[in-house]
Amino acid sequence: MHQLAVVTLVLVSLCFLESADSSAYDKIVTHSRIRARKEGPYVCALQQVVGTKKKYFSTCRNWYKGTICGKKAVVLYECCPGYMKIEGMRGCPAVAPIDHVYGTLGLVKATTTQRYSDVSKLREEIEGKGSFTMFAPSNEAWDELDPAARSALESNVNIEMFNALHYHMVNSRLLTKDVKNGMTVISMYNDLGLHLNHYSNGIVTVNCARIIHGNQLATNGVVHVIDRVISAVGHTIKEYLDTNDDLSSFSAAALASDLMDKLDQPGQYTVFAPTNEAFDKLDPDYLERIMGDKTVIAALVNYHLLNSVQCAEAIMAGSVYETEEGSTIEIGCDGDSLTVKGIKMVLKKDIVASNGVIHLIDQVLIPNAAKEVMELVGQSQSTFKDLVSKLGLAESLGSKTEYTLLAPNNSAFTNEVMRTDQNLLKLTLENHILNQKIKLSEVYNGQELEALSGKLLRVFIYRTAVCIENACMLRGSKEGSNGVLHVMNSLIKPAEKTVYRSLVADGRFRIFLSLMEIAGLTDVLKQEGSFTIFAPTDDAFNELNEEDLALLKRDVPTLRTILLYHFSNGIFINGGLEGGVTNLLRTLQGNNLQVKSVNNSIHVNSVDVPDGDLMATNGVIHVVRNVLYPADLPVGRQDLLVLLKKLIKYIHIKFVPGFVYTEIPLTFLKRTITTTHYVEVPDSTKVIRVIDREVAVEGEPEMNKVTGVMEGGPSVTKVTRVIERQPSITQVTRVIEGTDVGAGGKATGGTRFTLGTEPQIIEGPDFSKITTIHGDPSLIDEESERITKIIQQGGRFAAARKALAGTRRRVRPVRRLHKPRE
Repeated sequence: MHQLAVVTLVLVSLCFLESADSSAYDKIVTHSRIRARKEGPYVCALQQVVGTKKKYFSTCRNWYKGTICGKKAVVLYECCPGYMKIEGMRGCPAVAPIDHVYGTLGLVKATTTQRYSDVSKLREEIEGKGSFTMFAPSNEAWDELDPAARSALESNVNIEMFNALHYHMVNSRLLTKDVKNGMTVISMYNDLGLHLNHYSNGIVTVNCARIIHGNQLATNGVVHVIDRVISAVGHTIKEYLDTNDDLSSFSAAALASDLMDKLDQPGQYTVFAPTNEAFDKLDPDYLERIMGDKTVIAALVNYHLLNSVQCAEAIMAGSVYETEEGSTIEIGCDGDSLTVKGIKMVLKKDIVASNGVIHLIDQVLIPNAAKEVMELVGQSQSTFKDLVSKLGLAESLGSKTEYTLLAPNNSAFTNEVMRTDQNLLKLTLENHILNQKIKLSEVYNGQELEALSGKLLRVFIYRTAVCIENACMLRGSKEGSNGVLHVMNSLIKPAEKTVYRSLVADGRFRIFLSLMEIAGLTDVLKQEGSFTIFAPTDDAFNELNEEDLALLKRDVPTLRTILLYHFSNGIFINGGLEGGVTNLLRTLQGNNLQVKSVNNSIHVNSVDVPDGDLMATNGVIHVVRNVLYPADLPVGRQDLLVLLKKLIKYIHIKFVPGFVYTEIPLTFLKRTITTTHYVEVPDSTKVIRVIDREVAVEGEPEMNKVTGVMEGGPSVTKVTRVIERQPSITQVTRVIEGTDVGAGGKATGGTRFTLGTEPQIIEGPDFSKITTIHGDPSLIDEESERITKIIQQGGRFAAARKALAGTRRRVRPVRRLHKPRE
């Protein structure tokens, strides 16, 4: 049992080690030997595709699936490279004898290559001194060679065959562990290059021919058996495209995108080149449009290009590769056929060039970047697409217009939605179209996005979700040539009202609202902010009688503790909660709410939320039919315990005699001060400048409004300062005319003192009788200084008592501002 565990551990370790390119072949062979350990020493387990002669030292993935390229594979047991059987003995216990390269060809059963070496006079060379590497085609490889090509070689063995075999040789010993992916070595024929690749799945190729039996050592080198006859390579990918008439359309596209020069440079590329017939299948209008847009045509061409060499023989299962366009594409196989995006479309594979490999395909691959956004809308959003066209919105979404679609899935368009008035439905759809291109990587929490309807949509970023208002994005965002498509899980419903107005309009929360008012917390529901509110309906208070409610209303600290436990800072909607786990939301009261999202419904402290995601301009409302209370918060009074037991029945409330609730600082409430200045300049054209300032101060709820009104002109010095306040108890309006105020606060000499809601007005002296400042400039300076003090001291009486000598004050009605005199 212990031995089995050790062997299993070794197998698992080897599966993880397959990712090392430099020695992947050697590790996969070792792995195959471990799989066949029950067959005896140095036996390797291979997989053979049913109906073919193709055998592989396979990966863990293929081994456990029992398939190669989607085809069933059977297991074979053979001697591992370098070992052989001995009659009567189990396994392959003998080491193969070491001979020169010519003799080794017979040992590895490459007898056709051995025979051609003999007749072409190569035998003497590979039997002699030296250090050679020979990539020897198997007998089956020679049989699969084009008959005309083989006949040409056989008809001129001394030159053509000799040169062909020399191209399969390197003038040094090269083992598979020495082969690096993308390596080029010089052959023994005219110094032409051999292009080697060593893949992570253990496949090693030379000019895309797979090594099927490697590392057979010889006294003067090493022999690797390959699965096809290779031919000399001297052209680049560009040169091949230029000379192949059947690829003229793709060549034209590559030229238009300025990418043809790239395909003429050294590199490691794979090109899936569509034939002319493939381009003929495209809509002529589409083809004309993209050929006129350099960015789009470049995206299309780059989508057919990989920055690595992917030989067909190296692909044993579907794998995803990044294209030069930036998006990914799946390359796989189906038996002997190569597949792209799961489709058999490869007409001819493994056309080797000096800087890569070309596969001819019968379809044009169109990336998202070469499509308009409306063309990206999938079948699961077809209802949205149809309605956009039907309601006339598609006309504003042209190819030259950048926009973003927030497309809901078909399930969002219920029968009720489809029965909506067409104008309202159109407005709803306009909320799903943004006026600019917004990629997923560009959105952030708190961002506001302008929709076609004119609404500003808020963005909420969560751990596992990105949401816009009440709707969250699903996987599958796509970027097109003129915008972006985001798939949404529901219709977007922008907020129209504050939390307070929403609760009032709903009608189910009268008791909750009255308690909020008594607790002095109503401003939380009205002020700007982002809150999540679990709002208890009137039904939650059904067990309370009038005496209970009166007790609750008298105890403001307790009332605030209970109510603020229903509030959390931040907007948390159902789609933003991580499903199946408990989300802890810190409340304004201080304790945490335990919120879970299960089967698209919310539970808070194990209480169901029957109605959620009611969006408001300053938060979101989730409806509950129970009053919530922290399970770990005790109660210190018996009468309060009895009351809370009536309200809260889903938890056991602890009783600790004398326990007192901690006072909660109301720092989340905001005080807003608004200051308005009016500056009137008399002229032939009347100009009024209005400057508003708002300052939000956190603290106790007190609203103060200060309005400053200033009038003046270039030659008139009359200044009127109007200050409006709304004190927390009463508002005092004082109108002062040019007489002192007597003791005790009684006005004398025409002074009027009133209590009421009129604004406090402090009016300066009338300078209408002063015709020029040159007569007595000191008067102006003195009066200006006095008025400055009045403003700095808030308009108190002491600052207004002293009138300028020689001036007369007149009574002016409150709120009436006279035009300055000439």
